Amino acid sequence: MDNPVKDKNYDMISSLYHLAQGSEMSKQYARDAEKEGDNDAVQLFNELQRNYSEFGDKIARLLKERL
Repeated sequence: MDNPVKDKNYDMISSLYHLAQGSEMSKQYARDAEKEGDNDAVQLFNELQRNYSEFGDKIARLLKERL
């Protein structure tokens, strides 16, 4: 029996999942850095979280076209 999800679509779904995890973890890391008073780390993790979200949005748009 053939796999109902093409490999490239599966890869995008998997990437979306991992981006969502990374986004949530980056939020937590930013909170941790904020507690420690490390503003540079807060900015870094906030930027990372935005990047995860941006790429997640791109993948979600592509998946909508394909599924």
